[in-house]
Amino acid sequence: MPSMLDAVVVGAGPNGLTAAVELARRGHSVAVYEAKDTIGGGARTEELTLPGFRHDPCSAAHPLGIGSPAFRELPLDRYGLEWLHAPLPMAHPFPDGTAAVLSRSVAETALSFGPRDAGAYRRLVAPFLGKWDSLARDFMSLPLSALPRDPVTLARFGLTGLQPSSWLLRERFRDDRARALFAGLVAHVMAPLGGIATSAVGLVFALAAHANGWPVARGGSQSISDALAGYLKDLGAAVHTDYEVKRLDDLPPARAYVFDTSPTALARIAGLGGAYDHYRYGAGVFKIDYALDGPVPWAAQEARRAGTVQVGASSRAIARALHQASRTDQAPDSPFLITVQPTLADPSRAPEGKHVFWAYGHVPNSWTGDLTDAIEGQLERFAPGFRDRVLARATAGPPELARRNANYVGGDIACGAASGLQLLLRPKLSLRPYNTRHPAVFLCSSATPPGPGVHGMPGHNAAKAVWRHLRSTS
Repeated sequence: MPSMLDAVVVGAGPNGLTAAVELARRGHSVAVYEAKDTIGGGARTEELTLPGFRHDPCSAAHPLGIGSPAFRELPLDRYGLEWLHAPLPMAHPFPDGTAAVLSRSVAETALSFGPRDAGAYRRLVAPFLGKWDSLARDFMSLPLSALPRDPVTLARFGLTGLQPSSWLLRERFRDDRARALFAGLVAHVMAPLGGIATSAVGLVFALAAHANGWPVARGGSQSISDALAGYLKDLGAAVHTDYEVKRLDDLPPARAYVFDTSPTALARIAGLGGAYDHYRYGAGVFKIDYALDGPVPWAAQEARRAGTVQVGASSRAIARALHQASRTDQAPDSPFLITVQPTLADPSRAPEGKHVFWAYGHVPNSWTGDLTDAIEGQLERFAPGFRDRVLARATAGPPELARRNANYVGGDIACGAASGLQLLLRPKLSLRPYNTRHPAVFLCSSATPPGPGVHGMPGHNAAKAVWRHLRSTS
């Protein structure tokens, strides 16, 4: 190892590993330091319940991972990453036993909304169909460091996406099937439906499904992190685990330091004082990982074929649950749930005939209560007999999630509130969000654009800022 590294990366989550890969593949000397004894951050897989049941403690379904411009440039398939698909990307069941679906097919999706909204949905997505590659690269590279590849499509997306989703739902759709499904898509980043640019969130998730699906990684989300680390090591970089960094002096000399951490942790470690005191963290989540004796007995047949299932009776119920979790100190009585059924696509994740299942609901940041009964009450409402299938469960509220991953401050799995201007301009109002007041220190976590999800784009984008610094100091 050279006496002076080009870059040191703190945190071996998907964004830190992606930043390290981008630097190493351009010939820079890089080392990664991770506080946990294994790599992965928000992309891990562990036996949390019973032997042979492989759970994802954090992220499980990856609509933005399979379509990530960063991941698509890397030979991750050579290092074991394989995407697997359930028959349907997503379903949203209703209390009457029917469901709306988000399918690879626009026609099937529109049909599930009913005759009054089918045409409206087709018109909403039509300008962007077949343009995922250019749109994703432009949208996920904001703020742009170069001219957009497709400025007309990006501008059209912006005109629609900048609207609060509550406006879009009211103006575009007449019935609640489409409204509820789209509201649930926005809730994946825990954004209040009335917030600026929340329509963009729902639209991105919908377009991702039509372009590439909502897959899981074979063997679990750990496969994503392992593929990045395998490629990184072949590029000559070192990855050090079980190494907690409390201050910059704990790290070897380097020309640049890149942090896949929360802004709060970065400021503390790098001695940046109150640089991020303005930064807000959002609602937390309460998550349960289940080992099941059989598949979830959803009343809606479509939900039995879907890799991801949203559980919310109506758009109003979803909005109310989001409001309670983000604006009050009380957990919702009827939480909106996001659930994933990995073994529909990857039976190897559980013993033969058994299943793993994952569900979470939103709760106030740092909430210390137990949402198990409320979550399972919701599941029983839409999947009668669910509790009879449970062999074991592992629960994690905000304190436990923060212990698992320090970036989940107060249980906020988005590493920052996705509301107001902070949805677009995070962690600060700047065209250089990855830079800090220290010229050699950079931030690359999901607290930077384009935000949360396992797609590596914050790391990819931050690496560009680091390249500019390394060129200017060489």
